[in-house]
Amino acid sequence: MGHTKHSLPVIGVSCGDLNGIGLEVVLKTFSDNRFFELCTPVIFANAKVVSYHRKACNLTQLHYQQIKHISEAHPGKLNVCNVWEDNVNIELGKVSKEVGVFAVQSLKACVAAYDNGEVDAIVTAPIHKEACYDDQHFPFSGHTGYFAEHYKQRALMLLCSGDFRVALVTDHIPIDNVSETITADRLQTFIEKLYAGLKVDFGIQKPRIAVLGLNPHAGDGGLIGDEDNLVIAPVVQAKRDDGMLVFGPFPADGFFGKSQQNSVDAVVAMYHDQGLAPFKALSFGTGVNVTLGLPIVRTSPDHGTGFDIAGNNEADEQSFRSAVFQALDIVKNRQLHKELTENPLKFQRKIQRDS
Repeated sequence: MGHTKHSLPVIGVSCGDLNGIGLEVVLKTFSDNRFFELCTPVIFANAKVVSYHRKACNLTQLHYQQIKHISEAHPGKLNVCNVWEDNVNIELGKVSKEVGVFAVQSLKACVAAYDNGEVDAIVTAPIHKEACYDDQHFPFSGHTGYFAEHYKQRALMLLCSGDFRVALVTDHIPIDNVSETITADRLQTFIEKLYAGLKVDFGIQKPRIAVLGLNPHAGDGGLIGDEDNLVIAPVVQAKRDDGMLVFGPFPADGFFGKSQQNSVDAVVAMYHDQGLAPFKALSFGTGVNVTLGLPIVRTSPDHGTGFDIAGNNEADEQSFRSAVFQALDIVKNRQLHKELTENPLKFQRKIQRDS
């Protein structure tokens, strides 16, 4: 099924920042044995740090298999693939570049395994940008930027909670750079990628997309900035003319105030906080970050490293659990789309036999 030759999807898990709550939410998630009926999870890290966090979380009943290579992964069990042998000086709750090095090693090992066809998807635990940033060797701006650079394609950040989905045209850039970054070409490409992602990765045949305005009141007819009239509205109309169900631009406050997100499949926000503030307020800790527009299937929880609660056994694993389920859904939807587009007649007969 999917990317690998295993009967169950193989999910690669990056460990995130070892001083944070990443491994806590990972281990709490896979302490539920029912996951092993759905996938074969592999944590790319080191057994010593996994054991450290397992003890800190009082999850001594959770067992895992140590492996040296992904090819040794045991179906039906939690696997830990040893990426390094070094001892790690874990100081829970602290930002440490020394520890950030291991988060980067884990992430790179996950991506290499995906590129080699050894995992079907990766779920990334939270990473700390400052701890990972290295001017010379790894100028890290976040997971999404890293994947975009690796695959030499523009990536798209989509936050999901059930049927509530928010996509960000710009994400981790200063607010004073947002307006100049949103060009007609960029927005048009963005909407096309989102539309394709909703069809392929989410199985929505005719996606409905709402586009928010950039300025308050969506520009108020040009009284509060002209980007909405001159850039956003014409792109929305062009996509409508192409047969896409794209609507807007909408004033963001009124849109969410009237719960209009419930009537569409995705909302396009112009900048980070415009989309993520209402999303996190409404998603109640169940949010999942999905990277669209790239070959890789990648999801993550929508929270950060949680340094303030690291080591207290207080972290809620619900978002990470949702991220694993979302990754599995995308693997399945991509496989169905592949079967349907490669041989639609054969696929139609298969559907008739199954029904």
